[in-house]
Amino acid sequence: MRFMMLMIPKGYEQANPGTMPDAKAVAAMMKYNESLQKAGVLLALDGLHPPSMGARISFSGGKPRVTDGPFAEAKEVLGGYWMIQVKSKEEAVEWAKRCPASDNEVIEVRRVQEFSDFPADVQEAAAKFPELQARSKQRQES
Repeated sequence: MRFMMLMIPKGYEQANPGTMPDAKAVAAMMKYNESLQKAGVLLALDGLHPPSMGARISFSGGKPRVTDGPFAEAKEVLGGYWMIQVKSKEEAVEWAKRCPASDNEVIEVRRVQEFSDFPADVQEAAAKFPELQARSKQRQES
């Protein structure tokens, strides 16, 4: 099963463009990332620039509307993520608990939807895109 661990740093929603973590925090996080890699569970990871450098696209009335960051209404934003492959939610939670996060950070653990999770009618609709199905099956097998 694939799980995404989402880092939610409190206060990041107000961070200025170019805000970077301190070197000590990065060093501790890199050791953690290395432990995920050595255990063979890490599939991908990335940190994200602050929302002040991003944009949101909403679709009210079916028309796209772009709002540049920062986003005044945001209470929580993502700072980064890990994609891991483990046997259970409990194992994913155990990995998240080992993270050297600070007092102002929260990690949300969410299972990734696999093609096989969807009902037959959804699978049939997706069958029109065989190259995407093949990628999904490859991920499930690895």
